Amino acid sequence: MSRFSAPIAEQIWDMKYRLKDEGGKPLDGTVEDSWRRVARDLASVERDPALWEERFYDALADFRFLPAGRILAGAGTGRSVTLFNCFVM
Repeated sequence: MSRFSAPIAEQIWDMKYRLKDEGGKPLDGTVEDSWRRVARDLASVERDPALWEERFYDALADFRFLPAGRILAGAGTGRSVTLFNCFVM
């Protein structure tokens, strides 16, 4: 059973946010792998990274919190990209 409520949601994750190698092979097997990658990277600057990784992961679980696209696409990839996103208030 898919974690996504609609096929288009899974397609967008696969096309834009799922980590893949240079050949296009997925490195994030599931959306949970993507959340773990992002949570681990965000937590890496905290005083207690293990604690914060779990907190960040829990916040991402069940789609209760989704960071901006650049964060989902770039955090934990090892790529030299910005995690800043534009937003309007």
